[in-house]
Amino acid sequence: MSSSLSVRFLAPSLSNSRNSKTIVLSATAPRAVVPPRAEAGFDDSRLEPRVEERDGYWVLKEKFRGGINPSEKLKIEKEPMKLFMEKGVEELANMSLEEIEKSKLTKDDIDTRLKWLGLFHRRKHQYGRFMMRLKLPNGVTTSAQTRYLASVIRQYGKEGCADVTTRQNWQIRGVVLPDVPEILKGLAEVGLTSLQSGMDNVRNPVGNSLAGIDPHEIVDTRPYADLLSQFITANSLGNPAITNLPRKWNVCVVGSHDLYEHPHINDLAYMPATNNGRFGFNLLVGGFFSPKRCAEAVPLDAWVPADDLIPVCKAVLEAYRDLGARGNRQKTRMMWLIDELGIEGFRSEVVKRMPQQELERASSQDLVQKQWERRDYLGVHPQKQEGYSFVGLHVPVGRVQADDMDELARLADKYGSGELRLTVEQNIIIPNVEDSNIESLLREPLLKEKFQPAPPVLMKGLVACTGNQFCGQAIIETKARAVKVTEEVGRRVSVTRAVRMHWTGCPNSCGQVQVADIGFMGCMTRDRNGKIVEGVDVFLGGRIGSDSHLGDVYKKGVPCDDELVNVVVDILVNYFGAVTREREELL
Repeated sequence: MSSSLSVRFLAPSLSNSRNSKTIVLSATAPRAVVPPRAEAGFDDSRLEPRVEERDGYWVLKEKFRGGINPSEKLKIEKEPMKLFMEKGVEELANMSLEEIEKSKLTKDDIDTRLKWLGLFHRRKHQYGRFMMRLKLPNGVTTSAQTRYLASVIRQYGKEGCADVTTRQNWQIRGVVLPDVPEILKGLAEVGLTSLQSGMDNVRNPVGNSLAGIDPHEIVDTRPYADLLSQFITANSLGNPAITNLPRKWNVCVVGSHDLYEHPHINDLAYMPATNNGRFGFNLLVGGFFSPKRCAEAVPLDAWVPADDLIPVCKAVLEAYRDLGARGNRQKTRMMWLIDELGIEGFRSEVVKRMPQQELERASSQDLVQKQWERRDYLGVHPQKQEGYSFVGLHVPVGRVQADDMDELARLADKYGSGELRLTVEQNIIIPNVEDSNIESLLREPLLKEKFQPAPPVLMKGLVACTGNQFCGQAIIETKARAVKVTEEVGRRVSVTRAVRMHWTGCPNSCGQVQVADIGFMGCMTRDRNGKIVEGVDVFLGGRIGSDSHLGDVYKKGVPCDDELVNVVVDILVNYFGAVTREREELL
């Protein structure tokens, strides 16, 4: 095995479990009979890799270029990674927008290829400005990094802001192209990168937001997420071997019984498990959302020791890169390939690409306890380190301004260890606060006025994508509307437990409405007077955790006015035990 693809980890302590009963399997597949390939409907020619290496980059072979989608044609016309690895972005930054618009090649550069550098042109709503998405493995960041990002967005005034994403990540807004080379240098100086965070690349590696501080964690996911990020971007230098995937690709490492990491919606999820005394991971593959299809991850029937974290990731990525479809973009996520080959056929392709062409079957010793009540991380909670606590802050729909970021950095330095943790629910955790300092921290104006440790119950589980304020694909405005609707519903009903409500502006489902208790997907509809207005399709019944389930459409085309508030009130009363305020006063 190549030393560059393996790493030694100490086996985690497994003695912190609250529950000693038998572990229920969640990533183990039944042994399957492998059908002959002829019976599976394809011959060995289907297994010929569709890409090849040329001059350090991976390109689609000529024989496979028939019927490909426009994004594939764009990649063939010009290698996107050259904008970074050959400093093409510096040439673009010195051109005026007027000059850029004269050429299809440079226009495609700013609208699409720059996404390989994490830069998304907001042509529709912020022409000439970009959103920049970072890589923040495990959601861990420092006060210095936070201050630097604040300094970037502050210079753009009202156009500049930041969002916490549903992959424990930062997105900053308002960036203009001439500033990009200096911003990239500044990111590198504080240990950050935006490289390979958009389009057909591996997205931010997700882990347990409480890694290393959780008294009940299974394993500290931080070193694994860091290692994945280092491999994916070749230590922020660029890794073109995995930048020409058929579509985007998500990965997570599970370290909690709570499954904060949402493994069922990732293309590859590492599920902690032991095997004859060795620590490692069972593997789930294929989870994804798209406008036409959503699918939960399925067991690969494979276990790897911790040392093989990167080799198996590389093998899965190469199988997908080599064999994935490149036609209809709605049918190019990895699960479509798994469906075509069958899980055993896909597994055999992964095995071929392992260093020793070997891959053990799944272990029966899964460490995730299925019967586990998911814990609320908002508020004050004791850490495994005696005398210290972490404080979870609610960030309404993940939106943060420059002054907020500076203040968060100050609080992390003053009360913690200069560290912040971002969560998949778009919230922020301050870890490593001495218990003697908790009361002083809770009195800070930011926590009392804006980012509350104990928000109203209905606000706790509120998540929203960017919406059409900035995103050209969004059909409706989401963030402000999500807050407004939730506040109005809260005035009408009383609930005793958090209800996870997610908003997404379009069917791409960046807001992950299918995993919410109640989900809202943007659409256009007609109001009671027949006028076309912004509306939502309402989803119901999503679950996260070991018994995960994707929600179903409850009602389509609900206008975003009082009618939507009425629908949500009815759902909360009928399905979540809510009581109307009028009735509450009579009890």
